Amino acid sequence: MSDDGLLTDSTNFQLLELFRNLWNVPIYHLIIEFLLLVWVIRLIFTKSYNPNDVIGQFKLSKEEEDQLIKEWQPEPLVPITPNQPIEIPGIESGKAGKTVCIEGVECLNLATFNFTGLIGNADLEQAAIDTVREYGVGTCGPRLFFGSIDVHLELERRLAAFANTEEAILYSYGFAAVASAIPTYSKRGDVLFVDEGVSFANQMGVVASRSNVQWFPHNDVMALERLLRDQEIEDKKEPRKAKVIRRFIIVEGLYADYGDIAPLKEIIDLKYRYKARLFVDESKSFFCLGKTGRGVTEYLGVSLSDVDLVCGSLETSLGSLGGFSCGDLFTVNAQRFGGLGYTFSASLPALQTRAAINAIGNKIYIPQNFLSCTEIPHVLC
Repeated sequence: MSDDGLLTDSTNFQLLELFRNLWNVPIYHLIIEFLLLVWVIRLIFTKSYNPNDVIGQFKLSKEEEDQLIKEWQPEPLVPITPNQPIEIPGIESGKAGKTVCIEGVECLNLATFNFTGLIGNADLEQAAIDTVREYGVGTCGPRLFFGSIDVHLELERRLAAFANTEEAILYSYGFAAVASAIPTYSKRGDVLFVDEGVSFANQMGVVASRSNVQWFPHNDVMALERLLRDQEIEDKKEPRKAKVIRRFIIVEGLYADYGDIAPLKEIIDLKYRYKARLFVDESKSFFCLGKTGRGVTEYLGVSLSDVDLVCGSLETSLGSLGGFSCGDLFTVNAQRFGGLGYTFSASLPALQTRAAINAIGNKIYIPQNFLSCTEIPHVLC
């Protein structure tokens, strides 16, 4: 048999196999492929949409355009309220320390978080000026790239030593520390039990986590226990799913919007009873509450080891900028790769870092400063 005959037989065999396969294909599959083929052919031969063709049908003459422009009246940016006096706010000048100058009058500043009065401290300002001469103004990069310098590592060591924890991580902004720490650990499918009184930074961290959120009334321990008990009942219904669900309780040590303290002892009891993790935002209480300024845990006589994660701020009592998170080594290091505010934000400027280091070394370790802070409310009352 010639080569041409073999080629013809091979071609016929392939065609026969093709038709046989088509015959065995379900009819709905052929219909879908046929419709797709028709749709592709229609797209190829259909004229594309041109917005100018539509605009051209309604083109205005020069006279009509001028008339419309003449008749147009812009809406006011703000509602017009006749006979309402305009209040001109007072001009504030100087540093926002324990006193503030408004329209030339020195006033006591009751709207500040400068609890220890370190804003405007001459020693901290001089340390910041010296640091600018040595390091410059900014770091120009996140910590994981080329934004880490020796003062960052020194401040992290000091924060960990001060909190008596294994590790601490430094953020360039106090808001970012809280809003980044929560979604680092809590993911979709996990459950967050959150106090309704938490600050905006905590709320944004809760939203970013995409977790199932259970809100309980502010400082209502009984309501929190009901939610935990309901979750325990749900977990018993689906034990396999419950094994992969993580449960977090989120509270603040000293609530920024209320000024009261979380009932931490009762919350820790619930944490162990219902096998949940506890996250405490001590942005306002760290370096302020307690005999040595170690936060609400020291103030209430609670061991910091009973809290799984603590966040704090350098912006309230240290007269600087930035935030931090501290805990055991494994927990904190997870934020170095999963904390968005740490990974993608430029690191804290060296001048602010050095100011915080000096504030801890020169101010925080003096117990009488905190004893005097705890006596101030009784004096004011």
